[in-house]
Amino acid sequence: MTAREPFRVEIKVRHYELDTLGHLNHAVYHSYGEVARTEAFEQAGGAALREQNLAPVLLESHIVFRREIRAGETVLVGCEAKFGTGKTFQMINNIHKADGTLSAEITCTLGLMDLERRKLVEDPRGHCERAGLDMSVLTAE
Repeated sequence: MTAREPFRVEIKVRHYELDTLGHLNHAVYHSYGEVARTEAFEQAGGAALREQNLAPVLLESHIVFRREIRAGETVLVGCEAKFGTGKTFQMINNIHKADGTLSAEITCTLGLMDLERRKLVEDPRGHCERAGLDMSVLTAE
């Protein structure tokens, strides 16, 4: 049995996203990761979570820069969730250039927030599954 590919979105780098060195500004990498995470949840059926007054919330983000990205390049931003026990889970974003070169790795810690109580809920994977999310979009298991 082979693992399937993680969810990916394609993004074209715009000139205004560059820093003074002519490569992608560090904060934009995080924005690209957020685009992939948001789109992955939407494609998986995230509206069902909102109907239950739940939403993913970012708690921590760590990035490792590998290769620069320049204006006009197209990147593929992967997104894969890793669930364990407790209230939090991880989402991994790998940003690749069109030629396959790994440009950045982003590891985020998230939780599912009860939007009324403003608290994280236990067992985020279980909540996603019970809401009917397509877990194959979020995980490569």
